[in-house]
Amino acid sequence: MQGKKILLGVTGSIAAYKAALLVREFVKAGAQVRVLMTDYAKEFISPLTLSALSKNPVESLHFDQTSGKWNSHIDLGLWADVFLIAPATANTMAKMAHGIADNLLLTTYLSARCPVYIAPAMDLDMFQHPATQRNIEILKSYGNYIIEPASGELASGLMGKGRMQEPDLIYKEIEQGFSKKKSF
Repeated sequence: MQGKKILLGVTGSIAAYKAALLVREFVKAGAQVRVLMTDYAKEFISPLTLSALSKNPVESLHFDQTSGKWNSHIDLGLWADVFLIAPATANTMAKMAHGIADNLLLTTYLSARCPVYIAPAMDLDMFQHPATQRNIEILKSYGNYIIEPASGELASGLMGKGRMQEPDLIYKEIEQGFSKKKSF
């Protein structure tokens, strides 16, 4: 991972706390990490936490409303060796599958030239819904890598598949991608 450039997209899921663990693992291994967050992600984890761990500012807007500084989604997509979206909500995956670009994370996704890994996180019924399953298949057909969610107790109290995979397993998946040179 030494010197690799990881772009981490964080969406609005209870699993967003796991993003801090991911950032820590990547940085500890010598990777450069930049974080993009959706507005809803900020309801679950502080940008300050992810900024402190990544040693980079966290971006969520196309431009800074106070300074006017532009955060180019194209530059972000070109910078990254890999774009990991973890956690990825059903909403964000639906937008990705259908080309809806209404935030910085999504415009960056549409501009990215690197491999994209997606780690879904949602409740059992949302994950099993035919629309979500169809969107996952669409995303796979675009060449994205889906990191299958785990089964277990969900935030709703239900048991089943939908938990974002554990950070150490996501890390290993990305590491294997680099070693196998999956279009990197």
